[in-house]
Amino acid sequence: MNNPLHQRRAGVLLHPTSLPSGKLDADAMHWLDFMQQAGLRVWQVLPLGVPQQSLSPYLCNSAFAMNPALLDDTSEIEPENPDYLRWCEQQSYWLNDYAQYYVLRELNQQLPWYDWPDAQKYRHPEMFDWLNETQQDAMQALRWQQYLLDRRWQEVKAAAHERDIAIFGDMPIFVAHDSADVWAHRDCFMLNDEGQPEVVAGVPPDYFSETGQRWGNPHYHWENLAKDGFEWWMQRMEHHYRLYDIVRIDHFRGLQAVWMIDASCPTAIEGKWEEVPGEALLNALKARLGDVPIVAEDLGVITPEVNALRDQFDLPGMSVLQFAFDSFEDNPHKPKNIHENRIVYTGTHDNDTTLGWFESLEAHEQAFVFESLDVEANDDICNILINAALETPACLAIVPLQDFLKLDSSARMNTPGTIDNNWRWRFDWHDMPEALAEQIHQQIRQNTRTEIDTSE
Repeated sequence: MNNPLHQRRAGVLLHPTSLPSGKLDADAMHWLDFMQQAGLRVWQVLPLGVPQQSLSPYLCNSAFAMNPALLDDTSEIEPENPDYLRWCEQQSYWLNDYAQYYVLRELNQQLPWYDWPDAQKYRHPEMFDWLNETQQDAMQALRWQQYLLDRRWQEVKAAAHERDIAIFGDMPIFVAHDSADVWAHRDCFMLNDEGQPEVVAGVPPDYFSETGQRWGNPHYHWENLAKDGFEWWMQRMEHHYRLYDIVRIDHFRGLQAVWMIDASCPTAIEGKWEEVPGEALLNALKARLGDVPIVAEDLGVITPEVNALRDQFDLPGMSVLQFAFDSFEDNPHKPKNIHENRIVYTGTHDNDTTLGWFESLEAHEQAFVFESLDVEANDDICNILINAALETPACLAIVPLQDFLKLDSSARMNTPGTIDNNWRWRFDWHDMPEALAEQIHQQIRQNTRTEIDTSE
């Protein structure tokens, strides 16, 4: 598929776990058929990784493995299957680490790796001999599971391409402390001798939280990463482009500078910005992968230096219409400030639904929304914002399915800074009006500006 950002498209945000079954089964194919009928040519998903107890796809046990909850195939292991053996060899740069980590975590009652016995925690050679002798079947089962997941996702991706639909994936910039990646590549992360971070990642206070967000992820040891040309990052990005046509780097500003919080601090209020070699990393990525479609998630506290890094590599950033309604004329989320090299959203997975957001506003704030968009006040705020997004010159307009369905806050996917009732929303086919696909297609035709090819 050619670069899908070189031609203006409309798309939809829906994580596969929000399909009625929550799996990559017939629902996924039915969903692609719906998208094709609706004229939606980009399917944006959240990270597909193995989530931890919070269910957040942004905090996973591996930067490479896929979530077994998505799997609908329970076929028996075929250890001599040539395709399987070939796949295991191709994926060996992460697959064995993941299988070993996952089995050891099970054997240690789900304790994090830094609380395991020293031989396992520090990866002693004799421990691997013991693991291979006693846990081969369990590790084989995990590898087979990942093989089936990958095979199924590739089928979904191929079916999307047959319908001229591009898959838009999301890559968290940081990885979980308790993950196969940190356990197997400790030198890539800022950890002490006990495997604990002395500083952790997050963001300072912003629109979403008065105390900021203390994510707790370890920071990268960029000096060590640079020694081999950022090889772990290169493998990670190559892996993502096997799964997706477009990749969004979540928290892109972390490639210019990161908010470093002392691990002892309970919030993210106290921290400091530390510059990182993002330019060198992106140059290495370009040399390795070429001009692949990368989207910079540039929400939050953005500085001229971050904008310069994004623009240096000609990466589209993000505009979110729910953030557009203030008195600052240079607000990048206002429709009049959105240009071709942007991705425009009504809202993201971290926002309330458009209806829920609008209902939370005071009456004078609601009136200001209508005034700003130069429309008559009415009760169809979802279509008003969808039309406003489609009317911008942005190369891609993305609408969460909840907004097409005009759902309230009960359908919100995630509330940042909270841990309860997130990442659980699913739609049901009964929720989808029979005429919805044609209505969306007509909406796209009526409001989207003439498609332009921005390729050279």
